[in-house]
Amino acid sequence: MKKIIVSLVVVASVLTACKENKKEKVEVKEAVKVKAAISEVNNVDTALSVLNWKGTKPGGAHDGTVALQSGVLSIENGSLKGGEFVIDMNTITNLDLKGSKGAGKIEEHLKNADFFDVAVYPTSQFVITKVEDVDGKLAVTGNLQIKDVTKSITIPATISVDAGVTTFTSDVFNVDRADFNVKYASKRWIEGLKDKFIDDIIEFSFVVKTKA
Repeated sequence: MKKIIVSLVVVASVLTACKENKKEKVEVKEAVKVKAAISEVNNVDTALSVLNWKGTKPGGAHDGTVALQSGVLSIENGSLKGGEFVIDMNTITNLDLKGSKGAGKIEEHLKNADFFDVAVYPTSQFVITKVEDVDGKLAVTGNLQIKDVTKSITIPATISVDAGVTTFTSDVFNVDRADFNVKYASKRWIEGLKDKFIDDIIEFSFVVKTKA
């Protein structure tokens, strides 16, 4: 029994040390009030637009995509003025194990109540509230809604146009899942220890294209 307790203490210490070496996360602030929807027009090509994700754990990582359900990019004279992306959480896909049973298990787990609980929260959303040019790159501020939490974040991004298609591409931004109530609440082992096997930070990046 003493050996088991000592082992668990060692594991917890190692995991805590790993979590202390965190990646820099995006700053979250109170959501900005939005006066009205930017547009009723869905000008985003959802077949070509995606939210990329990557999650890590001690000794490994998984990555994948989530499709957009709908969206709009507001462009005036080649400049980004606003936008709204509705993310279909039922489309969470794992790519690094694509085609294997492991991919299916990861996708199912991310969708259930341990994580994003898509049966209750089928969509997430990012609504752009401010766009600034900082040294030739866009600083895009928007309300990010995941589950029942909405916070304002600012992410670097670029806009490009090719053959009539406008592409919004964000840099990778790091979100602390705990800020959005995404917690692995399993009680199959010691309370709270299971959660430490998965890093707090989730890496996200947008690639959003308009219709031609």
